[in-house]
Amino acid sequence: MPGHLERWSIRWPRALATGLVHTLLPCSCALCGELAPKVVCVHCQSRYATLNGLRCACCANPLGPEATAGRCGNCLAEPPAFDATIAAVDYVAPLDALVLGLKFGAQLPLAPWFGALLRDAVLMQPGWTLPDVLCPVPLGPRRLGERGFNQALEIARPLAGALDIELLPRLATRAVETVAQSGVSPRERARNIRGAFEVAPEMAHLVHGRHVGVVDDVMTSGHTLNELAATLKAAGAARVSNLVFSRTPPH
Repeated sequence: MPGHLERWSIRWPRALATGLVHTLLPCSCALCGELAPKVVCVHCQSRYATLNGLRCACCANPLGPEATAGRCGNCLAEPPAFDATIAAVDYVAPLDALVLGLKFGAQLPLAPWFGALLRDAVLMQPGWTLPDVLCPVPLGPRRLGERGFNQALEIARPLAGALDIELLPRLATRAVETVAQSGVSPRERARNIRGAFEVAPEMAHLVHGRHVGVVDDVMTSGHTLNELAATLKAAGAARVSNLVFSRTPPH
């Protein structure tokens, strides 16, 4: 009983403080502008934050109704270095604006919401084995200096806490400061990112024989995630799964 009272006495001031913050500093939904307790209101979340239809277990692209293997034709024909991809939402309007707002507008309060949706997407996978560690896609020193933060790491922090998985922010680093993939033609993206990542020798024991979850804000062509997965596999990872907030639909 004393322990219960002690836990209650700790939670009560926190709950009171949270209530006062919401009262004195009300939050507006980032999508509709209405007052909401979170950065996105319940109505907008239920309306927009969905991922419909069957998805390829490997790359999270939509599967046709005739698909039975669980993987799309591209992943069957040319298996990527990563083993699985889980996405929370599609990279479409209006959620694409939130992704850009985090990455280029430093709207950091969005990151915990991204992480919460990604956590829900992970836990909804029946029988899916959680990664042993989480690794955010690293930024190069120049881009990190310009932006001031790594959006993948900002999403990975709350996700790691919610799933109770160890987060290793420096597990992989950028060996080459590449041109942003968004500024490269689709056919050049694989070449642009080749050799971009490395796992330091002193970090190899954290990878060997383990299931590594790679966290990012958006997956488009998949070349960046494939290159990072290949690097982690070369360092000894047994399995690599992508945990991405948004997935760009195929064109």
